Amino acid sequence: MTKENCNLADEHEERVKKIKEEMLGMDELERACNIFRMLGEPSRLRIVLALLKGEMCVYHLVECCGGTQSGTSHQLRILKDNQVVKARRDGQNVLYSIADEHVYKIVELGLEHAKCDKEYV
Repeated sequence: MTKENCNLADEHEERVKKIKEEMLGMDELERACNIFRMLGEPSRLRIVLALLKGEMCVYHLVECCGGTQSGTSHQLRILKDNQVVKARRDGQNVLYSIADEHVYKIVELGLEHAKCDKEYV
């Protein structure tokens, strides 16, 4: 092994040690994976993209996103159960909105990456 390879191995060993110290626990990993699963389904992502523009009721989400009222309601329930969206009652209407700023950031970065035309090798 050359001196250069040895230095690189030492650097990598330090990196591995630091990563292991900072690695998320299983509960945190599961929660993070769940968020990505929620956003990884096209009809749910379409709903989230619409809600990024502001709160809406199911009726208007169906108009924006297509699908049926029951299908949209089902996807909203999944998103709500997983803390991606929240709901509030306004008279007889239930209005849905993005749960918090984190969801905005996650979606914004994902869209930015999807629109990026750089070729990664």
